[in-house]
Amino acid sequence: MIKKRLTASRGFTLIELIIAMAITLIVVLAIGMALVDGQRGWSTQYNRIYSDVVTDGYVARRKFDAVMRKASREKFEIDPAGSWVEVYYYADDTSTVVDRYARFSTANGNLNVEYGQLVPTKVTLTTETVCGNVSGCTFEQLGRSIQMILKLDNGPHTNTIISYAVANN
Repeated sequence: MIKKRLTASRGFTLIELIIAMAITLIVVLAIGMALVDGQRGWSTQYNRIYSDVVTDGYVARRKFDAVMRKASREKFEIDPAGSWVEVYYYADDTSTVVDRYARFSTANGNLNVEYGQLVPTKVTLTTETVCGNVSGCTFEQLGRSIQMILKLDNGPHTNTIISYAVANN
């Protein structure tokens, strides 16, 4: 009688290992490419959101609104070409006459606001740079409100801010 030995195969053949490694490599490369693409997209969006022009636009809008909120409705001046606006306001709650001014203008790629006193004579007290990267800025009166169109450009990114404000005092 001939005995047949059945041997159980233990382990993998070389072909099976090569196929498994190839499949694993394809899956890992696909995941890696997805991660790299996601990171690249995130970096692009981050740079757009936190670029100088976005931050500068936000700061300029907030400053314009804050100054206009305390401005007097009685009087303001806008350059005929729209390159500057000057608003007048009370120095504090006890003032009986409009005795201060704020003037928005651009110079050397910056949006500046100049603060000064009107009484007894017009004198500049301080000048503050609100933001940089300014490629253009115009002011216009629209009814009782003043409109600021601010164009910002730092090279790779541009932003246009349009802000309306009404003097409240």
